Amino acid sequence: MYTFNKKIIIASATLISAFYFGQSDSVSSKKIDDVVILGSRGAGRSLTETPVPVDIINISKILRQSPVNNISQALNYVVPSFSSTSHTVNDGTDFVDPALLRGLGPDQVLVLLNGKRRYQSSLINVTLTPGRGSVGTDLNAIPAFALEKIEVLRDGASAQYGSDAIAGVVNLGLKKRLGLSGQVFLGGYASPVANNFSGGIDGQTISTDLNYGAKIGEKGFINVTGSVQYRDPYSRAGVRQGDIFNAYNAINYRALQNGVNIDGLYKNITNTSNTQQIINTVKQYASQVDYFSPAFQSQISSANTISELQDLLGADFTDQELKYRSLERKDFSLRAGQSKLQSAQLFFNSEIPVNEDWKVYSFGGYSYRLGNAGGFFRLPNTERNINAVTPNGYLPQIEASVNDYSLAGGIKGKWNGWNVDLSNTFGKNAFNFGVVNTFNASLGDLSPRTFEAGGSEFLQNTLNLDFSKKYDVLHGLNLAFGGEYRYENYKVNAGNENSYASYDIYGRVVTAGTPENEKVTDFFCVNRPAGAQVFPGFSPDNAVSGSRNSFAAYADVEIEPTDWWLLEGAVRFENYSDFGSTFNYKLATNVKLADNFNWRGAVSTGFRAPSLAQIYYSSTSTLIQKGQTTQVGTFRNNSEAAQALGIPKLKQETSQSYSTGITWKIPSLSLVFTADAYYIKIKDRVVLTDLFYRPETVQSPDDQVLQSAFDLARASAANFFANAVDSQTKGLDITISQNSRISEGISLENNFGLNLNQTRRIGEIHASPKLVSQINNYFSEPNRVYFEEAVPRIKATLSNTFKVSALTVSLRNSYFGKVTDADVLDANFDGVVGSREHYILNERFVTDLSVGYDFNKNISATIGSNNLFNILPSKSPNISSLTADNQFVYSRQVSQYGIGGRFVFARVEFKF
Repeated sequence: MYTFNKKIIIASATLISAFYFGQSDSVSSKKIDDVVILGSRGAGRSLTETPVPVDIINISKILRQSPVNNISQALNYVVPSFSSTSHTVNDGTDFVDPALLRGLGPDQVLVLLNGKRRYQSSLINVTLTPGRGSVGTDLNAIPAFALEKIEVLRDGASAQYGSDAIAGVVNLGLKKRLGLSGQVFLGGYASPVANNFSGGIDGQTISTDLNYGAKIGEKGFINVTGSVQYRDPYSRAGVRQGDIFNAYNAINYRALQNGVNIDGLYKNITNTSNTQQIINTVKQYASQVDYFSPAFQSQISSANTISELQDLLGADFTDQELKYRSLERKDFSLRAGQSKLQSAQLFFNSEIPVNEDWKVYSFGGYSYRLGNAGGFFRLPNTERNINAVTPNGYLPQIEASVNDYSLAGGIKGKWNGWNVDLSNTFGKNAFNFGVVNTFNASLGDLSPRTFEAGGSEFLQNTLNLDFSKKYDVLHGLNLAFGGEYRYENYKVNAGNENSYASYDIYGRVVTAGTPENEKVTDFFCVNRPAGAQVFPGFSPDNAVSGSRNSFAAYADVEIEPTDWWLLEGAVRFENYSDFGSTFNYKLATNVKLADNFNWRGAVSTGFRAPSLAQIYYSSTSTLIQKGQTTQVGTFRNNSEAAQALGIPKLKQETSQSYSTGITWKIPSLSLVFTADAYYIKIKDRVVLTDLFYRPETVQSPDDQVLQSAFDLARASAANFFANAVDSQTKGLDITISQNSRISEGISLENNFGLNLNQTRRIGEIHASPKLVSQINNYFSEPNRVYFEEAVPRIKATLSNTFKVSALTVSLRNSYFGKVTDADVLDANFDGVVGSREHYILNERFVTDLSVGYDFNKNISATIGSNNLFNILPSKSPNISSLTADNQFVYSRQVSQYGIGGRFVFARVEFKF
């Protein structure tokens, strides 16, 4: 299929060429005439006249012709420099897909809605995926059907828009159309790898969208979109290898079949008055395990102590017990793939004229999503399972509810020749964790099966006042200035006590004073862990509420000294209540070197304020060792532990960006070509470090200092958010757009995009003097991979849309370059693990095909497939640390385009 896929690509290129050079009658591409507003405070310009690269995406067309059903998917396939894929078994990241532009972090791209700053998610990505340690904007909280178009500015723009706009800006424009429209979407994965490689169909999705726009008065309007979606999970897990059942599981199961719970005879196996009863019961039911050999039965019969039984009963009897229970190894696999999702969203956009010069506007919406994602399977032979309740183990699941609220309102118009826009934009995200089908193992069979584990909230309110005016000076002058006030608040809410606490044999919360023999154990004397399995809740120690505000003022000038030269300049001053002030500038130009041939370039500085989540987030566990309380986990950047270990207070990231490129329009061929090279240098990037450990022994003065610092922090292992590294990113974007009218009613549209991108850490790690001995934990090798090699360095798309009267055929081929799994391991099986030895996922071509038909001007239908030839990522080598006993057939840390395989869909759309 891989060879055949190449043939399809060649055929696609041939099809382009035939019409590209064989048609004398051509029409202008709609894309050529698109007007760009993003990146300018003045009048809109065509794509070739902007001083920086901007993509304009007709999202309605993308939805109509493609198998995508949300904003992240659409951008991932249409914009080569944009990357976003779903992840699996990664806690909250299973529900919010990190989105990256030009290989930089999710928090280094600014998202606007109708030109106004969109708030970020409250979820901080602390798991093993690209964008680790960052907080991004949840694009999928907005229904794609509510949008009219998307603009992607691929250049630094902090001087114009403020924090976060280092990699670029994404502006989502809500619909303004009048009338009724809607769509019904059905899809699913039809692939040999579906249902854990059993074949068939899984991951079914059904969604319905409705949009209605009505006039208000003569020139006003309101447009409302409602969207509901149901998405089944899918799994691509391999057959589990390794031990599942031991001899004790077999004996306990025979007892349970006879109504006897051996685990119920004790709470702590070393502290029970009925030891002999336990021994006798074990021996009684061991005799009913018919596959135990006579010699093994004799050893059990001869054992006179719990300790002797423990030495015997840990032996593996997985295959025999599976046969006895009529089970298979695949019954113990986790869910490696897409999470389950239900969502309901309602958005609106409106404008109402007050008089000829002024109008009020408002937009916003509400989004509710309920997701369910599996964790690691809890096996019967572990202390995490309660055999009396789940003798075959269980799959704990995170059930997250995500609520988003947004409302913007303002008034804009003309005053003494000035365009004035006064607005206020409010947004809030609340992410709550529930845990289901699980246990707090320390409560044994009295444990509830569902838990409220707490969550996070982020609130943002932004007040803007903007002025702009165009002057008839030279060939055009536009002046703009304005100000912004922003308030932000971040919260972590504690879960219920039973979601995080550990309980003793009397049902009391374990404290430093709890004796070891009063802690709950399993039969093998292993302490049962605290909290809800898969996601222990946030404790009161983790709960926090932190706020800040910022003030900003900017000025922006656009001037055309001649009819062939455009020059732009912007400056911005911003002051944050938590880290101080920053000043940024931008200079950009577009020069017409010849008719339809332009050169453009830009230089700018930028910044990103550390998110409140990076400052205030913590997730720590309290351990009690030798009667002493110590903490392990992620500590707040402003905590006593951070101060004790010399972790500096977080400050802003700063950047320098340079870009240069050309645009070439050939009207006779209806072709537009753009090429833009860029270089971005970022200082003091915020990273989530790996764990630093308290030295057990003192072998040097540094160890003594570090040991004392950990003792002062009352911690034994800790990681932090820190401004630890500098980086450079360089790359090249190329786009080609062409549209031909072959004859009346027959047309061909071709679009090609290519992104070459490389990000590297430069300079030394910014380490605390107290942690120099563990400097590699500041920016570990896995962290380096997430920064440098976790997204494709080469990505390209080629799409062809052929329209014959009412029939539309769309073909798209996407190329995804290599990516690197972050685990350090013996990838080449030579017996030596290199310091930078990783498994590499090879490049892939993915083909999408859809066929649409317009039954009339009101109703159309489309059928098609994403990943038509079922091209799958490279399989992981069967190394247990990488695959978790063969369960992760494909990497769970990185993915170019997902692991689902072929996706087929049908869409019916109507509009009146």
